[in-house]
Amino acid sequence: MLRRELIQGLLALSALPATNAFAATEEAVEPGLQLGEGRPFTPADVRAMAERMASEAYQPPTRIPDAWTEISYDQYRKIWFDARNALWEGEEGTPVRVDVFAPGLYFPTPIRLEVVEAGQARPVLFDMGVFDTTDKFPDLPVDETLGYSGFRLRAELERQDIYTEFAVFQGASYFRGIGAGQTYGLSARGLAIDTASPDGEEFPEFRHFWLERPEVESDRIVVHALMDSPSVTGAYRFEIIPGDTLEIGVEAEVFARERVTNMGIAPLTSMFQFDETNRDRFSDFRSAIHDSDGLSIVNGGGETIWRPLANPRTLQISGFLDNNPKGFGLMQRARNFEDFGDLQALYHRRPSLWIAPREGWGAGEVTLVEIPTDDEIYDNIVAYWRPASPLEPGQSRAFSYDMTWGARTEYGTGLKVANTRAGADRGGGLRFTIDFAHEESMAVARDEITPLVRASDGTIVAPIVEDNPQTGGLRLGFKLEPGDADLIEMRAQLRAGDGPLSEVWLYRWTR
Repeated sequence: MLRRELIQGLLALSALPATNAFAATEEAVEPGLQLGEGRPFTPADVRAMAERMASEAYQPPTRIPDAWTEISYDQYRKIWFDARNALWEGEEGTPVRVDVFAPGLYFPTPIRLEVVEAGQARPVLFDMGVFDTTDKFPDLPVDETLGYSGFRLRAELERQDIYTEFAVFQGASYFRGIGAGQTYGLSARGLAIDTASPDGEEFPEFRHFWLERPEVESDRIVVHALMDSPSVTGAYRFEIIPGDTLEIGVEAEVFARERVTNMGIAPLTSMFQFDETNRDRFSDFRSAIHDSDGLSIVNGGGETIWRPLANPRTLQISGFLDNNPKGFGLMQRARNFEDFGDLQALYHRRPSLWIAPREGWGAGEVTLVEIPTDDEIYDNIVAYWRPASPLEPGQSRAFSYDMTWGARTEYGTGLKVANTRAGADRGGGLRFTIDFAHEESMAVARDEITPLVRASDGTIVAPIVEDNPQTGGLRLGFKLEPGDADLIEMRAQLRAGDGPLSEVWLYRWTR
């Protein structure tokens, strides 16, 4: 997985001061990104290309010279795109700007980028002159293998005439987005294959992108992408609409070269180091460090599940069996500065990301992978939908879903878990408290609420529900006596009468 410090650094490059670019660019006739000759294009072309490629032997992509990938992170930060060269810069009626990223470091594969207008696709020509550098950037070879490593989209999200970025596509099939006023956090991918497999993970790559020119005065942009890997190819369509929340509609079809048994649809990648459940393991001035604090699921039966994230001592994989899920996502419910106390990382402004399938996805499971980490610079959380049936060679699978990037975390029904705390109890065992958010519409008397707490092993002692005057919500507290167990699955829910009052809280305790 990509180092988080690299991603955050890349997204700050546009703020660096402008300097003279490579000397060869001083003779450029026109400023800005330039387009080549056009050729006919339809969206169906992408699917046809993916299907044809899947019937042929895998061809590894062209890689850039080794000298570009051997530079340091600090050196890579010394080259950045000059926003004055952005695609559609200065054009009236086109409220979207497109920047490109330089090749190098962790991005060895150049992408092909084309602009679609009036049924014609025109390639964005590679030009080192669109970048600025400092005098600390090394002298590297420039040849025909070089190309852009990705692109980002900008629009007037917060202020007129100030174009703020809202989406980035760079590295393998990774992309990320934010709503207005947010900072980048978790990422998404086009597809995951063999995540956490003992034989290693396969990372499909977006090789080719086509950007449809937005309609006049519209900031909605459509991006087509061709994906390739040893096992699969894929044709993708992204409909991207920026705003207070970023909405991305995804339509895809994946074609198999090889048999794929562990395929992750709509994979999400995030970071969780610590919060009030494992604070004792880390000495840090901050209250918590995470991009996401929980996995939220609304399953096919309409049940709403909340699973707080963990930073386990060993690799941990959880599967939530389901049929036709209504949605899932990695949420950042901690939204106050004091939840973290970090003036630089601004974790309270990281987006949540919700996945809503457009059609029935059938049988499968939401898979959660939690990888041990002692440092916040590494992504260690992965969540995705894993279909129950494998994808056989020659077969294809089409799927579509809607993505919502933003501050919203309330999906499904029932009182929402606002926070989970855990720690040693004076009398032995572990004390858990679960705070549920205040809900104005709740019309249930306190004495009508019943806590239901279960554990796969050990003993649950004295569950009790109390009013929390600090939040206006409810707190469920109980003690866990694990006995000799090394792993215990717990489930808790507030109920009123015969029905659920809250979402279901799930937690895996390990010794």
